[in-house]
Amino acid sequence: MTEEFDPKVYLQQGAWRDVRLGLHRTEELLERLGRPQDSLRIVHVAGTNGKGSTCAFTAGILQAAGYKVGLFTSPYVLRFNERIQVNREDISDEDLLAVALEVREAAEQMDEQPTAFELITAAALLYFAQVGCTAVVLEVGLGGRLDSTNVVVPEVCAITSIALDHTHVLGDTIAKIAHEKAGIIKAGIPVVSYKQKPEAEAVIMQRAREVGAPVSVPRFGRIHAHAEGLHQVFSYDGFTDVRLKLAGTYQPNNAVMAIEIARVLRGRGFEISDEAIKAGLEATVWQGRFEVVRDNPTVIVDGGHNEQGANVLAASLREYFPQGGVTFVMNVLRDKNYRAMIDATLPLAARYFCAEPPENERALHADELACAIRERELEFEGVHDYCVQRLQVQACPSIANAVEGAVEAAGPDGVVCCFGSLYAIADVMAALKSC
Repeated sequence: MTEEFDPKVYLQQGAWRDVRLGLHRTEELLERLGRPQDSLRIVHVAGTNGKGSTCAFTAGILQAAGYKVGLFTSPYVLRFNERIQVNREDISDEDLLAVALEVREAAEQMDEQPTAFELITAAALLYFAQVGCTAVVLEVGLGGRLDSTNVVVPEVCAITSIALDHTHVLGDTIAKIAHEKAGIIKAGIPVVSYKQKPEAEAVIMQRAREVGAPVSVPRFGRIHAHAEGLHQVFSYDGFTDVRLKLAGTYQPNNAVMAIEIARVLRGRGFEISDEAIKAGLEATVWQGRFEVVRDNPTVIVDGGHNEQGANVLAASLREYFPQGGVTFVMNVLRDKNYRAMIDATLPLAARYFCAEPPENERALHADELACAIRERELEFEGVHDYCVQRLQVQACPSIANAVEGAVEAAGPDGVVCCFGSLYAIADVMAALKSC
């Protein structure tokens, strides 16, 4: 019965254990739903890091240009509904229920049941078509080639920075991972690619040549950026003094990706002025990406969850707080390269409060993380110019306990940085409200 049906439970069923890459189930499901994707003009975005921010910037530009913009991202930060947005408004519970019921009815007719991500992808595309979106920004979930979002024929494909992540699924080299990401490239469809490492760039260019897809790469060397307070201001190729609300030093690169995506869209009939591009970039907000959420102490929340993410986080912290002495709240999944994440942040650290990502079977136990930090601390001793003997490391029973301890330890003039997993941000934000 409808009153007993929880769409959020249904659409997330088996999310962690039920990873079965492939396109056939999504294709069949969407066929049964009337192929809603065929009515949508889509920007398809893959990559390892920067996908979410690039999607948010692109959606902001399109909205500023007057389009009704669907945005599909994962995972959510605070509430499930965030994953499906129209003009940056989360899907309502009522609309989510209605669309999930339609998806369930179609899925129950299938011999092979779809995975959680396939269900939510279908729900998003169906909803965007039903409400008449005139542009959609679609973020890849995992990889690209066999990701359920790869059933669409987009207006443009974008590939953000590629790094080692999800190696147990996507491969253990940059080239193998790039092969999966490049799988979204389609015949004749323009591609905007981040300036990649040579081994990734070679794979992307080869795939593009094979299918006759033109590739453009932003000229990041033309970016002139500086910090104003805890925000970035940049100029690039005709755009002057773009003032971003997103604080990370890496965000101008993501914004420039969105600029180049917008330029490609212009060539495909979209009406996007330079004024709309600048206005869209400056209006964009995105939770959990070097987000300053509190003063006294300064508290930063960042979803960096792999080696590259930790490196760019550390670069931003070094830019804004060169004196170091940061109090970290760290939680990670055990299948990430958490030792490299420790290495990136350790030279900036005064203390670590370790916790576990909530309700995740892949979570690294807090005491294991604390032990790993202490091991790296000993190896770093004498290498960096900070007093390693002062480093404090504490394993905490919960995210809330870690946040409360960090805020107290940092004091009103200190800096707290919570990072390591997007899945913990909701708990971090809840804890901050009570301390």
